[in-house]
Amino acid sequence: MYGGGRVGLMGFVADAALAHGAEVIGVIPRALAEREVAHDGLTKLHVVETMHERKALMADLSTAFVALPGGYGTLDEFCEIVTWAQLGIHDSPIGILNAEGYFDELLAMFDKGVREGFISPANRAIVRSSSKIEDLLVQMGLV
Repeated sequence: MYGGGRVGLMGFVADAALAHGAEVIGVIPRALAEREVAHDGLTKLHVVETMHERKALMADLSTAFVALPGGYGTLDEFCEIVTWAQLGIHDSPIGILNAEGYFDELLAMFDKGVREGFISPANRAIVRSSSKIEDLLVQMGLV
């Protein structure tokens, strides 16, 4: 389950998963699909009208969330799903694959938020992280 694009890291990961026989489901807003950004080789592609619908459907169809290195869209979706967990909207595990230290500064900011009283230790614990996918999946209780 991912954003349904064929470009960048998300497209590469989708292609690799498909090549290994995995089911890959994407959710993409119509505007992006019409710009020819949609991956046309997925097991299933849901085309929705808005980014809000995309996030809601992705959350409904997912049992866990892992952020890979990315840009503003990744950060937006990641922070929203963390906020939903903080508010009790879902209780699915959330992790960051901190490949080559990509998220070091973001994780340090979360820790600073705890030190300065903006993030409770319990809410900081919502986000697990590791540079190794196997370790991250163990932390998230998925293996």
